[in-house]
Amino acid sequence: MPINDIAKELALLLLIAVISAFAVNFFSSNGIALIGEWDTAQGVITAKAKDTVVNHELEIQEKRIVKKIYDGKEAIFVDARTHEDYKDGHIKGAISLPINQFEGRIGKFKIDYPTATYIITYCSGRECDDSHELAQLLFEEGYTTISVFVDGYPAWRGEGYPVESVKH
Repeated sequence: MPINDIAKELALLLLIAVISAFAVNFFSSNGIALIGEWDTAQGVITAKAKDTVVNHELEIQEKRIVKKIYDGKEAIFVDARTHEDYKDGHIKGAISLPINQFEGRIGKFKIDYPTATYIITYCSGRECDDSHELAQLLFEEGYTTISVFVDGYPAWRGEGYPVESVKH
């Protein structure tokens, strides 16, 4: 078989493989997004997967606005990070509700905080979508007024706003 024919067959096989891969990715519920939001200036970064939890409309991007809400005691702050991260440092007065422990903790949370409570979720900043995931889980539990502090704990601490930690 001439080398030209082999090259054409290889190119055709490669084309079929690439088209098949894109088709499987497109139809898969776990497919990888080809387009995403990678500019942190726009909010939490996301690959815009089919099941993304990031809702930019919930985000508060101005630290001073979040601080004003905090100072006015208008909302409770809920930390979506792991309990270990929470213990190392968190927004003063925030409640720990890690998404990886949500099922085990939501019952008590619902007893302590009625569904009409204004909640601001946060995590580790714009590269973390745990606060968005927690907001979605809380919406599913009937909470109706939720915002996401997009810059999270690192920005809060960086501004010198009130923080606390739990002694180990």
